[in-house]
Amino acid sequence: QVQLVESGGGLVQTGGSLRLSCAASGRTFGSYAMGWFRQAPGKEREFVAATSWGGGSILHADSVRGRFRISRDNAKNTVYLQMNSLKPEDTAVYYCASTGNSGRLANRYEYDSWGQGTQVTVSS
Repeated sequence: QVQLVESGGGLVQTGGSLRLSCAASGRTFGSYAMGWFRQAPGKEREFVAATSWGGGSILHADSVRGRFRISRDNAKNTVYLQMNSLKPEDTAVYYCASTGNSGRLANRYEYDSWGQGTQVTVSS
């Protein structure tokens, strides 16, 4: 199991930027694929972005492509989510997650370790 702790959430105006970080500890970080998901009140948890263990495979949801970017630094055991041009509909609790699997990275059920989440609120 990998322990995950997110940080970097907060309140930002429409059009602003935030960078989320997810620090991992436990088993070898570099061997895990990492994902970001989000959950707004009353809605299902949805996929945002994911990166394979080596960073060679990167996915972004259609709703954030071109505005958000996932990256990882295996030397620091950290994955990041750079969020630009934020919109009110991006408001949610953002979770990072890890998986030892290499496929279906947009599927939340593939992930077996989750952080506690960090709140992102975008005001209009």
